[in-house]
Amino acid sequence: MSILVTGGTGFIGWNITKRLVEKGEEVILFDIAPPKRGQNIEELAPKVKFRRGDLSSWPEVLDVVKRNNVREIFHTGAMLSEACEENPLAAYMVNINGTFNLLEASVLFEVEKMTFISSVASYSLGEAEVISSKSPQRPHSMYGVSKVCGELLGEYFNRRFGLDFRCVRLPSIIGPGRGGGGLSSYTTLMIQEPALGRPYEAYVTEDTRCPILYYKDAVNCLLKLHEAPAERVKTRSYCIAGYNPTAGEIAGMVREKIPGAKITFRPDPEKTRIVKSWAQKIDESEATVEWGWRREYTLEESIEDFIEEVRKNPERYI
Repeated sequence: MSILVTGGTGFIGWNITKRLVEKGEEVILFDIAPPKRGQNIEELAPKVKFRRGDLSSWPEVLDVVKRNNVREIFHTGAMLSEACEENPLAAYMVNINGTFNLLEASVLFEVEKMTFISSVASYSLGEAEVISSKSPQRPHSMYGVSKVCGELLGEYFNRRFGLDFRCVRLPSIIGPGRGGGGLSSYTTLMIQEPALGRPYEAYVTEDTRCPILYYKDAVNCLLKLHEAPAERVKTRSYCIAGYNPTAGEIAGMVREKIPGAKITFRPDPEKTRIVKSWAQKIDESEATVEWGWRREYTLEESIEDFIEEVRKNPERYI
């Protein structure tokens, strides 16, 4: 029996995989992209196997679930926000149809549990001052639309077929190696680039806020939800808050930690508009009460640890 991680060579998928291996699990990585620099599958063998495939292809999804005797799934695979805006049809095929394929395969081959990554981008600004898991979801982006569809499909398969579907709506994840994918990537790059001694030009205004969460907390969150006893998981789709700094505040904290850091701003109006449309104030109390979620890193500790990790192995991020 194995655990399938979709998007396994992506930033979150890879870090979940490493934690699962530490727990002694057999893991199958499923991704259309091959392993990246720093992702040495051989070091994790025989516990980890890579299977290249496309979520939008029903035969490939069916095959990877069937052949590997998959018991549980972490569904982290998806096209990110900027790519979704550039190609809505591809976003539909991967993020929506791909999620349906995975859910259908799970029912056919009796997968016990699926944990799905959604996003606070599934909300739009102005619906309510503080959003919670029960707030209306009316996203302004194709990425947000696809995440709402994924949640609703998962909850349907839970009701109709009894699949143990669990979901967290995460804020933007920051951490070394996340890369430039997604409209919130500036929250990572304005830390990573100065830590490498390089300048960074942000494409949002200094007053743009974006909820963020350090990747180590995000992985802990996903594992804690996935491992929670079934009777504790009552809400199914949970909001996770993180921190909500402006781009200017992140830049200020980086400059404190890295004297001489060169961070400038040249806003792109459309990108700024989309980021500002995302939810700002988030109520995560259901996750706290039902399965004991809490962050381990403050915002300052997140940035300090981030910089330290980059400086330990700069060759991985250049």
